Amino acid sequence: MENRLKILVVDDESRMRKLVKDFLSIKGFEVMEAEDGEMAVEVFYENKDIDLIILDVMMPKMNGWDVVKTIRKTSRVPIIMLTARDDETDELQGFKLGVDEYITKPFSPKILVARVEAVLRRTHADESGVKTFGRISINTGAHTVTADGKEVELSYKEFELLDYFMNNKNLALSRDTILSNVWDYDYFGDARTIDTHVKKLRAKLGAAGEQIKTIWGMGYKFEES
Repeated sequence: MENRLKILVVDDESRMRKLVKDFLSIKGFEVMEAEDGEMAVEVFYENKDIDLIILDVMMPKMNGWDVVKTIRKTSRVPIIMLTARDDETDELQGFKLGVDEYITKPFSPKILVARVEAVLRRTHADESGVKTFGRISINTGAHTVTADGKEVELSYKEFELLDYFMNNKNLALSRDTILSNVWDYDYFGDARTIDTHVKKLRAKLGAAGEQIKTIWGMGYKFEES
């Protein structure tokens, strides 16, 4: 029997969990549940084969943002955030933390299922590890990078920095955000570390390094050209 994709639904409202679970189960997904943030983290680390997380923002014990920060320390599992607030600031925060999709309550369960399927298709399409944006390609499996068709030798941290930029393309990223996500969430380093690594990364990428734009007084944005 083919293994079903496993989804963790995290929401403190039991009716919401049941609604989402019912629609996902009909589509053939295996659904696990958690009623608060702490339980979500426990369930996730006890079940390393979870394929996607649907996560509410406002929850007791540990909110959705803190759950994302904790999980993103060790995993790139796809995460869809649910929130009752239609707030662009929340949405930007979610994407900066590495959230894949963002859905505002109330929502159509059919739309949620469609988003889940789209995120999983995108994730499985990337399983080769190859991502291309503009003039730069990165292969996370082989740990190689090409710029304008030529292979580029990067240090481990330069590679991680470029991978983070590619996963957050077209988003304005502050130095603190980059530090916490590429170095470590609890890393209290000098933001100039970012500038030094970006300078080296740009130099190694050659003309393609122009895709890394400086946002004065804030940080950087990775653009197509």
